[in-house]
Amino acid sequence: MKIVSTGAFVPGEPLDNATLEKFVGPLPDDVLEGIQVKTRYWMIDPDTGEHLINNTRMAEKATRQALRRAGMEPEDLDLIVVCTATPEYTLPNVATTLQHYLGLESVAAIEIRGACAGWVQAMDLARRQLADGTARTALVVGSEAGSPVLAPHFLGMDPDRVRMRDRLMLYTFGDGAGAVIMRAEPAGENGPADEFAFVNACVGGLRKPGMQIIGGGTDVPQEEQLQRRQLIQMKIDVPGTSTFGPQVFVRAIKEMAAKDGRSLGEFDAIVLPEGNADYFADEFEHAGLSPDEIAALDGRVVENLAEVGATGSAAVPLSLDAGWTSGRIKPGDRIVLLGIEASRYVYTGLALTWHAPTPT
Repeated sequence: MKIVSTGAFVPGEPLDNATLEKFVGPLPDDVLEGIQVKTRYWMIDPDTGEHLINNTRMAEKATRQALRRAGMEPEDLDLIVVCTATPEYTLPNVATTLQHYLGLESVAAIEIRGACAGWVQAMDLARRQLADGTARTALVVGSEAGSPVLAPHFLGMDPDRVRMRDRLMLYTFGDGAGAVIMRAEPAGENGPADEFAFVNACVGGLRKPGMQIIGGGTDVPQEEQLQRRQLIQMKIDVPGTSTFGPQVFVRAIKEMAAKDGRSLGEFDAIVLPEGNADYFADEFEHAGLSPDEIAALDGRVVENLAEVGATGSAAVPLSLDAGWTSGRIKPGDRIVLLGIEASRYVYTGLALTWHAPTPT
């Protein structure tokens, strides 16, 4: 099995920090520097909250780009796996809606409800079905539409009255979609380079959730939900995520290296969307990485957080697409796809050898 191509889509024009400040008020300079997000893309109009596109249409656009780069048509797909935490509907799921948009009468379609770690789980699910012959060509998409959840935190409000904890979320998150086309190859065609290593765990089962999206579910009666301050609300435990998140990463990358039988310095690229953010990287030594291991990470982390923000399910594939199309990830590279998700502190990693030539 190998990855044939990637695709990416972000909606609208880039929303920089100076423009966002006009809608939601400012963040202190040191906080802005810490999160390192310079621009993000929203599927809503920040003036009105109007939806300019939806989650599945973003997934479709990323998919069609990946298909073009692979020289394929939608009909070549026999498996679609989509990860998202912000679907349009509870049912039908995003994978089957994407199938509809692609014009496919029949295809295996699976949705994983996850966020930053879920897309790597989706990759592993797809590659296992390719390996056992269940499918031949798979599409794996991560798509996230967080701005509609964020909009009630500032729409119709005086920017100076937006709470500081809400501003932190508003400056951090963006929307977008990333896609990968994977294809099974005859056994042995690529030799030992086709070996994979996978790790996955939830290590926050007894901790307070690091992130929650509350509302629109079945936790309490609808009448009670309608009495809440906001119908759907995003909450983040900032102290918890900033201190425990790096510990989760350290555990994940150490386990990934051990599982793959390599040192960190033997990987060519580690696709980790938040790996260079100050609040993350500054804690690595405290979280358990040795100075030599920290030095080994230097120059190996591939991410584009500053350009697109934190994009949940789309974060790893968007970073991967940026790494591949820029030439940072090249044929023969041993890479790690690593996702860290804060709601219950899930980590997941997949090590593989890259084959696709840099697109022209």
